[in-house]
Amino acid sequence: MHERLDVIAVGAHPDDIEIACGGALAKLAKQGHKVGIVDLTDGEPTPGSAGPHVRIEEARKAAETLGVAHRVTLDLPNRRLFDTFEARVALAKEFRRHRPRLVIGLGGKTPAASPDHYQASLIIEAAVFYAKLTKWEAHFGDLEPHLIPRHLECFLSFRDGSPSEHPTLVVDIGDTLEMKIAAVKCYASQFPPAKAHFLERIRTVALQRGMAAGFAAGETLASPIPWGTRDLMGLLF
Repeated sequence: MHERLDVIAVGAHPDDIEIACGGALAKLAKQGHKVGIVDLTDGEPTPGSAGPHVRIEEARKAAETLGVAHRVTLDLPNRRLFDTFEARVALAKEFRRHRPRLVIGLGGKTPAASPDHYQASLIIEAAVFYAKLTKWEAHFGDLEPHLIPRHLECFLSFRDGSPSEHPTLVVDIGDTLEMKIAAVKCYASQFPPAKAHFLERIRTVALQRGMAAGFAAGETLASPIPWGTRDLMGLLF
């Protein structure tokens, strides 16, 4: 029997999710929701790491820092991540196993950074769809179809104030910003002292996005489909 999760966040590499929405995940965990992370690759090879075992241990510590209940790394290739049928099925299987109500996945492109990020967004979108399809036992065996009610996108691009063309919201992470930064610091192979300025950049972006919405700090999430409500006052207040 697989552990049921309320939320699954998906990134291309270990540290993607911590940077993009670690504060929101920590907040969800504090509120009692069961949160999981799926890393599509192990992020290796990478210049500052001695091997996959280093990144896996860093990811474990980061998940523990955020209060994440479950983390898994898929066997897809770093630097050669593509939106293939096999990658879609591998991720959809995780969705069927853990049956989340919400999937948060990387969105958009990251110019001058890894093209894996954009490919991950395509894989995630397709896997959300594949997770619900019936009559596909040849690929999913006894994993029952699962309809994921909500899919949101998170962002690694910090070069502008509006990271998405889709409807966005800002999550208040004023009380979990330090947990987010601590989780990113777990990746010592990626953020050695010489790259300490990247941590300050992450903090500054969170402060900026939070202030835009009236919070001490925030993270931007977006919906690929328009927001809707049957209770306007409940949504607003």
